[in-house]
Amino acid sequence: MKKSSDQFLLFLGIILISINLRTSIASVGPLIPFIREDLDISNGLAGSLTTLTLITFAIFSIFSPKIGKRLGNGRAIFLGILLLSMGVVIRVLGGVEILFVGTALTGVGIVIANVLMIPFFKAHLPEKLGLLTAILSTGMSLFAAIASGISVPLAVDLGWGWRGSLAFWVVFMLLALAVWFPQAKAKPIRNKGEGQVGKNVWKSRLAWQVTLFMGAQSVMYFTMVTWLPDMLISKGMSPVKAGIALSYMQLISLIGTFFAPSFLMKLRQQHMVILGVSLGYLLGYLLLFSSQEWVLFVAMTIIGIGSGASLSIAYTLISLRTAEDQTTSNLSGMVQSAGYVLAALGPMLFGISLDLVGNWDFLIWFLLAMTIQFLFFGWSAGKDQKI
Repeated sequence: MKKSSDQFLLFLGIILISINLRTSIASVGPLIPFIREDLDISNGLAGSLTTLTLITFAIFSIFSPKIGKRLGNGRAIFLGILLLSMGVVIRVLGGVEILFVGTALTGVGIVIANVLMIPFFKAHLPEKLGLLTAILSTGMSLFAAIASGISVPLAVDLGWGWRGSLAFWVVFMLLALAVWFPQAKAKPIRNKGEGQVGKNVWKSRLAWQVTLFMGAQSVMYFTMVTWLPDMLISKGMSPVKAGIALSYMQLISLIGTFFAPSFLMKLRQQHMVILGVSLGYLLGYLLLFSSQEWVLFVAMTIIGIGSGASLSIAYTLISLRTAEDQTTSNLSGMVQSAGYVLAALGPMLFGISLDLVGNWDFLIWFLLAMTIQFLFFGWSAGKDQKI
């Protein structure tokens, strides 16, 4: 960007878009008991709300790089946020069917913007890649935490119900659209690698390692966001306090989210950092077996920091393991497609298991198993190499 005012708008736009990439998902978890009761649906069906979002992530991640190449990443990101805002409004207008249609549309919008943000950074401001990745990850995590914490108060204390609570976030989406509009209006900038197909990441072993690492990270995050409040309620917390606890976990994740990208960019290899995060996950999940409130908050502190670092590691690896811009876009699409196929199974399968066995300890064992996958694939993906 040539003018400082243009660059300010660009940075503000990135911040506003990051705000909107998780709020429509994170706001659902604490409201599941209200949605379930109002619409008279099962735990499995309620859990599939998050699963549906992730399935749309998986499907449309494949097409997002092509959309970005055709429209230009700036315009495609604008389209993504527009679809997201439409989905947020639609899903609160009717019954179960409308809820699922709107939820699917939110997933389409999120994934288009999500896939193309990292390639946009690398193409337009490569010298600030670490900073912009940190801003993106931090904004996502911060407002996911805020959304989790205020969803129930908006629904109960302000009397908006679950529908009003979910619809509240469209305000930030409209603001993001207004600020990002100059990027949508601007003619796409031809950069290195544009016009090239890029490498076939689907045939790359390294690409699959990065993808499965992202998948494990996503399974853990989305399963926790969906079901942690209900699990805490089963341990004696009130719905409001359980929502605040989830918010706290995501708020504390900002420590890992913000500092990880710049730190990782200075390292030749990142696998030892991934080992440290994995050990933290194992300890945190084991502490969730306790019913002591202070122990649970210690667990959420450890898990939260690890979760924030994991997201930043996954996004940073997309940049570090590719050379050409189009290959970066292709890898970003693959990671968020195949990775979210795995993530989509987590919330739904646990919801079905809960209906069958009624044992919350299964959630913890499930998360411990995913930590092993996280370490196994992250150890290889964290080594210095290019696709």
